[in-house]
Amino acid sequence: MREQATGQVTGAEPASVSHAIFRVARLHKALAGRLLRESGLYPGQELVLMVLWDQGPQRQVDLAEAVESDAPTMARSIARLEKAGLVRRSPSPTDGRAVIVEATRASLSLRAKVDGAWRELERLTTEGLSAARQAEILTNLGLLETTLAAADH
Repeated sequence: MREQATGQVTGAEPASVSHAIFRVARLHKALAGRLLRESGLYPGQELVLMVLWDQGPQRQVDLAEAVESDAPTMARSIARLEKAGLVRRSPSPTDGRAVIVEATRASLSLRAKVDGAWRELERLTTEGLSAARQAEILTNLGLLETTLAAADH
């Protein structure tokens, strides 16, 4: 952390935890984007499809919760995926206010590419890290996530 002339601490110091998280997240997302490019998807869209492939049709609100997305971002992602013919939206037969989202048959052709991209992302992310080191990183990231979630509430 760096202290400004006013005595306030800034979080932009390259050695700060917040700055390191920002850098790692940015690099990880960029790498994911490059790996997903072959499938024609942008980072985050594959998460929507993965949930639909694994769990079947979902209410849009449940899908947003499953991928930890806010409603406007989810609506944009679904609109783009629908325009590409990868998902279909329909009104819920039981709740007139809800929209059901389902993966189309056309999306299934991307499943192997998406799975491969995620396997490669994990391999590149953890390359050179022992199983013990990976477990330690997961534990520490879990602690940070819990701390940030508590601060958000």
